[in-house]
Amino acid sequence: MALSGLDIYKLLPKTNCKKCGFQTCLAFAMQLAKKAVLIDKCPFVSDDVRATLEEASLAAIRLVQIGTGENKVSTGNETVMFRHEEKFHHPTAIGFLLDDDMGSDKLSIALDEISKLNFERVGQAINVNLIALRQRSGDDGFLKAVSEVKRSSTLGLVLMPATAEALKGALEICAEARPLVYCPKPALLDGFAAVCFRMRLPLAFRAKDMGEFSAQVKRLTQQGLTDIVLDIAEYPVSERLWQLTQARRLAIKKSERSVGFPTMAIVETEDTSQAVCQAAGFIAKYAGIVLLKFRRPEHILPLLTLRQNIFTDPQKPLQVEPNVYPVGAAGAGSPVLVTTNFSLTYYTVLGEIEASRVPSHLICVDTEGMSVLTAWAAEKFTPDHITDTMTRFKLGDIVRHKNLIIPGYVAMMSGDLEEKSGWRIYVGPREASGLPAYLKNLPHE
Repeated sequence: MALSGLDIYKLLPKTNCKKCGFQTCLAFAMQLAKKAVLIDKCPFVSDDVRATLEEASLAAIRLVQIGTGENKVSTGNETVMFRHEEKFHHPTAIGFLLDDDMGSDKLSIALDEISKLNFERVGQAINVNLIALRQRSGDDGFLKAVSEVKRSSTLGLVLMPATAEALKGALEICAEARPLVYCPKPALLDGFAAVCFRMRLPLAFRAKDMGEFSAQVKRLTQQGLTDIVLDIAEYPVSERLWQLTQARRLAIKKSERSVGFPTMAIVETEDTSQAVCQAAGFIAKYAGIVLLKFRRPEHILPLLTLRQNIFTDPQKPLQVEPNVYPVGAAGAGSPVLVTTNFSLTYYTVLGEIEASRVPSHLICVDTEGMSVLTAWAAEKFTPDHITDTMTRFKLGDIVRHKNLIIPGYVAMMSGDLEEKSGWRIYVGPREASGLPAYLKNLPHE
């Protein structure tokens, strides 16, 4: 748990020597609490105090990394129970559970389907992250499937071998890709842990409850293994959500280091609708990794959208760079619309303009990421702001007319805006969905 400035002050020598660059030890302690300076600046601090402060500065949930390169997956390192307290740092990694006995042709089809699960929403790329390969056949069949996955995909890999021999063979194929090794049963845990420690790989294992997990973690960490992921046992969904919540609460609120590790959940329900609902619950309730068996885009996109919304920094709304954006083959005679730079608003309006097939210019005003009505109420979307944006980006040089379409929700500013800008103001529809019909019915120049 992070220490306050006063807690840190009690540990300092209290000499007020000023060698740290601050007038008093208390001032130095306050900066340490903010992580603005390092403890090394104090020449008199003892090794015990240094160790205490370093321990307190560690994240409540350890950061575990899977894979390498641009597709590396980071999970853990979370510091709060609720997003509004600060933010969530690492989005839930969404992956797919494949069995090695599905056959080479079906495996190739599955890998091809997974490779196409890339989407764009509000200007951001949202993708899946992992492929988990579970051994259901002999060791040779498993190793053949590992080779196929390694050759066909660059996503992070989760190995779920059934034997120590299969693990050894699989790591000869893909150890450099830094896979997450999943131990399927307690009898194999010590052997798998020794391999992971030697090869510096993360290890996941299943425990029936927090007590069992805590005991196993203490034993494994004493042996030097620290990159650990917890899989909650196959309980009813409500119990699994409870266990996930308790793991986060014990780590964050109680500073229980033995459960301060990322968690994972495997969704194997055959009913796809139920499976999507379960996965959504696990994403919302602290699972660092969620593995799925279904792969259809219409089922995956809602989960990626949910993840994107949950892991957005609430203090920094998604924003678009203010500018004048041409939509389609916009020219000097094309209509001009204005909106805010809140990403969801901007891309919703952009999509409707594109759907209308009417080439247009869309001017984006800096409202600090607020939507139309919110920005208007906060006086960030006013005639003055809009006029300044039009002047800044030389809108008059882009089009030969002086007509501007504003959102219907701010019709009340049309007169003031017309007076200040010198442009003729048209009040558009209140909802973006009305734009296609509105633009198609505009009089041509």
